[in-house]
Amino acid sequence: MDLTQGTAKEKNRRAKKMMLWFGIVSLIMGFAGWTSAYIVSSKREDWVSDLDLPSAFYISTAIIILSSITYLLAKKAVAKDNQKMGTLFLVATFVLGIAFISLQFVGFSQMLENGYYFTGPTSNIKMSYVFLLAAVHIAHVVAGLISLSVVLVQQLRNKYTPENMLGLELGATFWHFLDFIWVYLILFMYFVK
Repeated sequence: MDLTQGTAKEKNRRAKKMMLWFGIVSLIMGFAGWTSAYIVSSKREDWVSDLDLPSAFYISTAIIILSSITYLLAKKAVAKDNQKMGTLFLVATFVLGIAFISLQFVGFSQMLENGYYFTGPTSNIKMSYVFLLAAVHIAHVVAGLISLSVVLVQQLRNKYTPENMLGLELGATFWHFLDFIWVYLILFMYFVK
């Protein structure tokens, strides 16, 4: 396929999608590095393998999966020119994103209540990694919420139509990526003891 061919609109669309995918691949590399370090560190003598993840992390996993579904439903509604439902599902996605972040902080509180700290004499390397991975993911979800806010404002301005959904599609792709990364991280931390 010759990427130089097509209308200016088609080339712009391809360029924006490619830039998003370059960003996603770089984020994947970052998370791959952190999880690789987790695996290497798990061989240390002071690694504690019998620690359980906070229950709030599991609830937040269900929340972020649900938020991906609502984003998908928003995209489908706009594709069918049902703007009201599209807006409603985008708002639901935003609320679920906030709930996800709130539950992550509840998870941090649960870890602290159990005596696990990020640093200091009562910390351990495993829980430091759990704090790090969750905190870095939260930062990316905040970026996703900013992106979603832009999409929501554009939706309220009636920018998206079945023929013009690029911003909505890019936002949805990034959001689904954030969902995928969290599901990967929670499974990784659960199974790699």
